[in-house]
This record gives sequence, structure tokens and C-alpha cells, in this order.
Amino acid sequence: MEKGLKAARRGFGKRSIATRWMMNTLSVVAILLIIANLCIYYFTKQYYYGSAESYIISEANASQMVLARLYEDLSVNFSSEVRHIIENFDKKDQMEMMSINRAGDVTLSSSGFSPGRTYFMPDYETAVASEDGLGVYQGRDGGENILAVTIIMTTTSSSVNALRFVTSLTLVDDQISGIMLAALLISAFILLVVVMTGAYFVKSICVPLVQISSTAKKLAKGDFSERIPITSNDEIGQLSQAFNEMANGLENSEQIKNDFISSVSHELRTPLTAIKGWSETLNLGYDPETFTKGMKVITGETKRLERMVEELLDFSRIQSGHFTLQMSTIDVIAELEDAILIYIDKAKKESVVLSYNEPEFLCAVYGDKNRLRQVFINIIDNALKYTEAGGSIDILAEKNDDSVTITITDSGAGIAPEDLPKVKQKFYKANSTKHGSGIGLAVADEIISLHGGLLEVESELGYGTAVTITLPLVQKKERSEDEQKNG
Repeated sequence: MEKGLKAARRGFGKRSIATRWMMNTLSVVAILLIIANLCIYYFTKQYYYGSAESYIISEANASQMVLARLYEDLSVNFSSEVRHIIENFDKKDQMEMMSINRAGDVTLSSSGFSPGRTYFMPDYETAVASEDGLGVYQGRDGGENILAVTIIMTTTSSSVNALRFVTSLTLVDDQISGIMLAALLISAFILLVVVMTGAYFVKSICVPLVQISSTAKKLAKGDFSERIPITSNDEIGQLSQAFNEMANGLENSEQIKNDFISSVSHELRTPLTAIKGWSETLNLGYDPETFTKGMKVITGETKRLERMVEELLDFSRIQSGHFTLQMSTIDVIAELEDAILIYIDKAKKESVVLSYNEPEFLCAVYGDKNRLRQVFINIIDNALKYTEAGGSIDILAEKNDDSVTITITDSGAGIAPEDLPKVKQKFYKANSTKHGSGIGLAVADEIISLHGGLLEVESELGYGTAVTITLPLVQKKERSEDEQKNG
């Protein structure tokens, strides 16, 4: 586990999944946060500047209306009232109020400064040129951002042609800066959370992947003892579980292979020893009885070797995908009977009752007669091999609507429940004391599968075993077409 963590940490410095994921995620999140902050800045500025502009315009309109009423009132001194209003402007702490004459000069200012100085007034020029008599300027003036609004008077007074209101946007900019600082801090926090959660998430993926990679290398070197700890139920946990199951399968296959090599070595040594021994005995001199007995042993052991070699060759063809069938329409019952005839005498010699009721029906299947006979021979041979003297083997053939079922039942030793699921596996032998390579039933199952059939094994330890073979029948239409082809 610790090695996996160290490897995962090293992986962050490379162009690994962790690095790519973090870079891609951070890039996307950073871009989204930049866009979000730009939007926040734009809309915040629009809101605050717009609010300030609306406020000053409303103040300008109100002041313009007050002065218009005073101008129409002949009982007051208009110039004096204008001076009084501007000098006593109650919002001078928020904005500066100015009066502008027709020459475009500032005549009065609520700031108390001398109006003789030159002012930068693009808003006044805009107001003069506009139809509604309103001009707005927002920009830099004297090193700070300002907002200036000029409104042209509707009166015809020569001393007051327009009112101008100017305010500094420094406070507004400070508020916007505060909001943007908060937005940036939140963005930094989001990035930090993304980095932390991303690192945890990536580690939860990369550590198991590194462990899987490390374990796979050990498996490739033949070490099947390593397993991956499962810490979650997600896809990574499922992958780890599948990998462990694969490792178990490889370990089991390795054990079966080793057992097979040992078993085959023993199986080959026994007949070879018998053949060699009897050959040496026969070379010592001719004795009719000894010669007959020796040749019988040599012939039997040779057939046994031949059968074992054929099973190994069939297994090799299956593994390489070169296992072929010579398919034609055949009577499967005839092939079954040929296989039974081979073992009738042998069963009698071993005091085993071999019973078979010959059916009266014809069962036409589309298959390879030699391979099907091989299957029947293998299963009957196994049944005889595991049935002690005094036991019995019953063979039954039943015809269904679209299939034929052949059941071979023996009263032998049976198979243990833990071994039963494995009996069709290659190289597996439930009973190592009996002769055989352990691949005969696996080859038989493969042959039946290639015929579109099913081979099932049922057994109970101490009570015997039943092997059921189901093969699809050739329908009449298909049979006639096949006969025409073979015509």
C-alpha cells in the first residue's frame, strides 16, 4: 500500500493521469472564474455608475425646476437666489454644483473655489449639442474618476445658462474594488477547494491504478500472490475486484498446469515403463504365454498413450483455434452404439453391469460422427474408470421435439461438491489416483458446444455421476436439403 502511495506521488510530477486531470480541471475552472469575475466587475460597475448617474441627473432636474420657478417669480432677485442656492447647496459633501453662463464660463461653484479657473467640461459641450439639453461625462479629470452632468436651463437668463453637477467616483471605485477583492478571494478559495478535492479524487483513482500496474508486473513475472485491496464500491473497486479475480484465475491455472505437468509426466511414465519392461522381458527369450501376455500389455499401453496424445493434440487445436469438424447429417444413436460396443467386454471383465436399451427411433443430427463418437467413448471410459466391481452403468437416449438427450449414469465414487463446478476445466482432475490427463471432459464439452449442444454433469459423492448430452436434431426440411447437397 505504501509503495502504491509513493508511486502515485511520483506520478504527479510526470505527464500522468493525475497531472493531466489537474491541469485540465484547473484550466477550465480558472477560465470560468476569470469570466465570472469579469462579469461581476462589469455588472457591478454598471450598477454603481448607473445609480450615481441617475441620482445626479435627478438632482440636476430638480435644481433646474427650482430655478425655473424662481426665474418666473418677478418678486425675487433671480441672480441673488441662484448664488444663495449654490453657495448653500446641501449636498456639497457628495457633489459640486456649478452655474455656467452663455459664454460657457463657470460663474458660481458650491466648492467655494474661484470660478475664474478653466474647467474641463465635455459634458457641457454634449448638453449644448443635444436636443434634450443634457450632457453626461464619465472619465478621468485631475487624476481621479469623475461623473459630471450638465443640464441646460429652459429660462433665457444670461447669467445662468446651465447647471453642472460633478462628483468624484473614488468612493464608488473603492466599493467596486472591495467587491472585486471579495470575488477574487472567493475565486482563490474555489481554486483551493478544487485542488484539494481534485488531489483527493485523483489519488483515489491513481493509487489503485498504480497498484494494479505494479501487481500486473508481478503477475507477468510469475508471482501470483499479490492482491489489490478494495477500498470502494465504484468502478475502481470493481476493476480491482475483477483484477483480483483474474489473479485468482491465473494462480489457479498455474496450479492446474503444474498439477497437469506432474500428472502427465506420471501418466506417460507408467505406460512407457510397462512397455520398456515387457520389451526387455521379451528380448530375454521366447515363451508363448509370456509373449502373448507381454504383447497384450504393450498393445494396451500403446493405445492408452495414443489416446492421451490425441487428447493433447485436440486441446492444442482448441487453444489455437484450429479445431475443425467434418459436419454432415448422421445418426447419433449409431455412433453411441459403436462407442458402447467398445466397452461391453471390458465392463464384463471388470464386473460392471453396462445396460443400454437400444431405441427404435432415428435421431439425425448435423455433426462430426468421429468427434461425437470420441465424446461418447470418453464419457463411458470415465464412467467405467470410476465404477468399482459390482457397480453399474446405465445409458439412456431420449428423443424430444427438437433435440436428443443422451444420459450416461454410473454408480461410481461420485464427485465432491467443491470439485463439481471444475470438472469441465482444462487439466483439472478431481481424483488424482485415476489415470488420465484431465482434459478429456474439457475437450468433450468443447466438441458438444461446437455442435450447438450442451454437456451437463450431475454427481453426488459416494452415489455416482450422471453426464447428460443434449444435441439439436436436424429437421426434415434441413435433412432433405442436406441429402440433396450430398446427392
